[in-house]
Amino acid sequence: MTVDDGVVPAGVTVFDGGFPAVANLDPDLLRAVRRAATAAADDGVGFVLTSGWRSPAYQDQLLREAVSEYGSEAEAARWVATAETSLHVSGDAVDIGHSDATAWLSEHGAEHGLCQVYGNEPWHFELRPGAVDHGCPVPYADPTHDPRMQQ
Repeated sequence: MTVDDGVVPAGVTVFDGGFPAVANLDPDLLRAVRRAATAAADDGVGFVLTSGWRSPAYQDQLLREAVSEYGSEAEAARWVATAETSLHVSGDAVDIGHSDATAWLSEHGAEHGLCQVYGNEPWHFELRPGAVDHGCPVPYADPTHDPRMQQ
């Protein structure tokens, strides 16, 4: 897989629009993440994008690797979605690093409509516009509890 499939080289930020992983994100999500990254920078926290948009082929590869690592499709599903259900493939999810950035987003993300969706993935954020006024919903334990991940 290459950057054209959504592979993110080290150090890419949400402002690096020349990479498909950034450029192919939902525009509203990208605006929200950029606003949050700017606010976090004011607090001395930097965001790096560890994953954004992914091609279906890249998502399939990640799933195959997860099955190999975790020993079964059922266990892999706790960490990696199928290409048909992945919010990365649709451009509706970002994975943010490092731990200081995910901690900042956990505390301030709702102000920007960004919510951690899975308890086991503190780096995975999605746009939830209602969070600005109402806070983020309780995260699912992992993707297997998310109705959107059911095929």
